[in-house]
Amino acid sequence: MKRLFLLAVAFVIGVVVGGVLLHGSQPRSFAAIGNCGGQCLKTSDLAGLFVSAGIRLAPGSLPKLVRETDRCVAIAHPSPQAKKHYVLFPKRDVKNIADIAAEDGPYVLGCFDLLRTLVQDYKITGYQVVTNGPDRQLITYLHWHLMGS
Repeated sequence: MKRLFLLAVAFVIGVVVGGVLLHGSQPRSFAAIGNCGGQCLKTSDLAGLFVSAGIRLAPGSLPKLVRETDRCVAIAHPSPQAKKHYVLFPKRDVKNIADIAAEDGPYVLGCFDLLRTLVQDYKITGYQVVTNGPDRQLITYLHWHLMGS
């Protein structure tokens, strides 16, 4: 009886913690048993959930944080492909460009404002801004790469 009670308590705690961590995140498909018809949880979806929770709950603790505004965070890319390579994430969970809704607009524009600030402050020239579609994302979370010299 005591073991059943402890399992029930652990389950409730797990549900509460999961609810806190995932509240405000966009839904992502979880693994199905058997044939999931292309709807199984992908590694990129799991990474997107972690990024969503991290940005929402503790954006200041992100690795290699460069700048943070009320609507966007910028980090130095962990494996840069250019002399200056930053990744910007809106503080609102959006999976990709096709999922942008009207209420996401201020966050998307906030990231473009932060892009402008980084280009000016770090005197980045010859830059490009890149975002990937769903089949090319390593993280299912809308983000932009600012790369330049």
